[in-house]
Amino acid sequence: MKKKVYVTLQNGKTFQGYRFGAEGEVSGELVFSTNMVGYVETLTDPTNYGQILVQTFPLIGNYGVMQADMESKRAWAKAFIVREACEIPSNFRSEGTLDAFLKEQNVVGVYGIDTRELTKILREEGTMTAVISNKPSTSVDAENAEEDCVKIVAPTQRETYGAENAKYTLALLNLGTKKSIIEGFVNQNCRIVSLPATATAEEILSVGADGVVIGDGPGNPKANLDIVEEIKKLVGKTPVFGVGLGHLLFALALGADTKKLKYGHRGGNQPVKCLKCGKVYISTQNHAYEVVSETVNKGEVRFINVNDNSCEGIVYDEMNALTVQFAPDSFGVGHVDNPLYKKFFTFMKKENENA
Repeated sequence: MKKKVYVTLQNGKTFQGYRFGAEGEVSGELVFSTNMVGYVETLTDPTNYGQILVQTFPLIGNYGVMQADMESKRAWAKAFIVREACEIPSNFRSEGTLDAFLKEQNVVGVYGIDTRELTKILREEGTMTAVISNKPSTSVDAENAEEDCVKIVAPTQRETYGAENAKYTLALLNLGTKKSIIEGFVNQNCRIVSLPATATAEEILSVGADGVVIGDGPGNPKANLDIVEEIKKLVGKTPVFGVGLGHLLFALALGADTKKLKYGHRGGNQPVKCLKCGKVYISTQNHAYEVVSETVNKGEVRFINVNDNSCEGIVYDEMNALTVQFAPDSFGVGHVDNPLYKKFFTFMKKENENA
């Protein structure tokens, strides 16, 4: 029997749908993802901590759920809203249904809602708080965007990935970095030493790595000013590759400013233009904040989002550093020589030659 459920937005509008997944009433930041596939990866990406996710593609769950596709050990989203939830997946890899997965992960699910209309509201009015409940809510209070999400999602133990005899060893400041980003570096013949978000600059440098990756993570970059202070101590001492939140924090460390986007960039089809070569790449992104390009006075804004011209990447040649807002492994898929990794490896080679 279908169970009615209501999604009430901060602007007062209410949608009626039906429950699947876990039971419960939740509130959170309502955001949308334009991925056609990858719902398991989206739900388990730590950058989605505490959010209510709306999937724009109308049919979700048709290929089931596979543990191998999880980006972390658990789901981080509070709730998942879809137009239609497939009950009978068809895929030789499938290990279960989306409904069962949401129940197991304690994620509230809602289906039967016009997600196209919901997405249009978010695009026109911006990201807002929503409440999922058994009855329409009379009022919805804004979520606290200043919460330090990194301390909640980031691993607390040191871990190592990749082969011992890899060409490069990289120290990763892990702020909640999803599995595929780590695998992207491992596939480039790198050994990754993952350190907790609380690691100091001294601890990071003590790894003796060829370079440092400042990983992705959730939340407002300005809620992590203690990490920014440690990043300042790394500048100029080692090659740096910043990804996602790492891109934002490195910019803050060098005096630039950040701000929240109207509705963020989430999905595997985000167009990014390289201002140097003019090429447009399709990238995977999942973020709500941007570096304000006009405030960048150290380094060069090299990549922008084609849709809104927001900053997507900065190259700091004098500091042997580059940072990008998107997943580097998605950049130029199918190309043997990913230009981002290639640039970072050039920085590490130059650093080694000057040592």
